[in-house]
Amino acid sequence: MSKHGRILVAMSGGIDSSLAAILLHEQGYEVVGMTMKTWDYAGVGGSKKETGCCSLDSINDARNVAVSLGFPHYILDIREEFGDYVINHFTGEYLEGRTPNPCVLCNTHIKWDALLRRADKLGCEFIATGHYANLRQENGRSVISKGLDENKDQSYALWGISQASLRRTQYPLGGLRKTEIRQMARERGFLDLVNKSESYEICFVPDNDYRGFLKRRVPGLAAQVAGGEFVLEDGTVVGRHEGYPFYTVGQRKGLGIALGRPVFVTQIQKETNRVVLGDYRDLARDGMWVSKLNLVKYADRLGKPTETVTKVRYKDAGTPATIEQDGDRMKVRFHEGVNGIAPGQAAVFYEGNDVIGGGWITASFRQNNDLFNDQLSMSNEQ
Repeated sequence: MSKHGRILVAMSGGIDSSLAAILLHEQGYEVVGMTMKTWDYAGVGGSKKETGCCSLDSINDARNVAVSLGFPHYILDIREEFGDYVINHFTGEYLEGRTPNPCVLCNTHIKWDALLRRADKLGCEFIATGHYANLRQENGRSVISKGLDENKDQSYALWGISQASLRRTQYPLGGLRKTEIRQMARERGFLDLVNKSESYEICFVPDNDYRGFLKRRVPGLAAQVAGGEFVLEDGTVVGRHEGYPFYTVGQRKGLGIALGRPVFVTQIQKETNRVVLGDYRDLARDGMWVSKLNLVKYADRLGKPTETVTKVRYKDAGTPATIEQDGDRMKVRFHEGVNGIAPGQAAVFYEGNDVIGGGWITASFRQNNDLFNDQLSMSNEQ
C-alpha cells in the first residue's frame, strides 16, 4: 500500500508531465501513467509526420519513464470524442467569424472527464497533470492560482474545470520553475527529456497552418468565401480577400494587401464576408461581453462590480478591469484600452494570483460608440 494512495498522471511524453509523475512517485504515491491519444494527422486530412503530444515517439517517451520507475502506463484513445467536440467546435468558430481556443475547450470538456472516468476504473483517487498552476482549498472551494514561474503559468487554460474535477486534481509543478524542472530531470538521468524540443502548436494543426486545415476539413470552403471585401473602419473598400474565416482580429501579417502603412484586422463580419482593417489604435476596445461563465473562487454569482486583472489571451499580461455579472454573462470594462480582443477566445478574471473565473468572449466594444450597440446586439444573440 502506498503512503498517499493511487494517482493517475496524464503523461504527454514531454518533460513537464514526466516530471510530475516522477515527483509524485518519489513522494510515495502509487502512480499510474496515462497518455491520451486525441488525434491522428491523417484523420484530419494532413500528410506530414505526426509531431507533438500524440505522436508515437511521445507515447513511447511517456512509457519509458513509467517503465524506468516501475509503474504502469496506459494509452487512452479519445480521438472520437475529441474530434466530435473540439475539432468540430474549432472549425465552427472560424466559420462564425470567431477565433477559437481549442486547448482550453479540451481541458474543460474532454481531458478531465476522460481522465476521471478512467481513474475511477483504475481505483485512483486523484489525477495529476504537468500544468504550471497551483490549487488550494478555501471556504469549501478549490481555488486555482498562478504557478510560481510567471513565464510558464498555465492557470489561464484551466478556468473552465468544474469544482468536482478540481477536488480530485493535483498540480505538482505549481511551486517550481522551468529551470528547476530541467535540472531535476538532468539529475535523475532523463537527459532525453531535457533535450527534447517543446511544441506550442495546436495538436491537430502541427504545421501551424489553420487555413490549410479548414480547407481540408470543409471541402469547397475556399471557393465559397473567396472574393470578400477588405474595408476600412469608415467602410471604404480597399481590396479583396480570400474569405473571412481565414483572418483573425489583431492579424497584421499575411493579409495580402499593401496600403502603404501597417494595418490590422479589427473586425470580422461574417454576414457580409467583410474583413475590417484599421491602424493599431483602431484595435483598442474599452470592454467586452463574456458568456458561458465558470466561477472558480466564489460559489455564488458576483453580486456587485468587482475589480480584477483580466486576460484576453494566454500570453496576455492582463489589464485592470471592473467586471459585473449580468445574468449568465459578464460585462467587462477595462480601465484602459485593450488591443486585439477576439470573440471566441477565453477571458480569465484574476484577483491577485487567484483565478476568479472565466468565460468565452462574445463581443468587444468601445464606450459611447455605435460599435457598442452593434456588438451588444450580437452578443445577445449568442
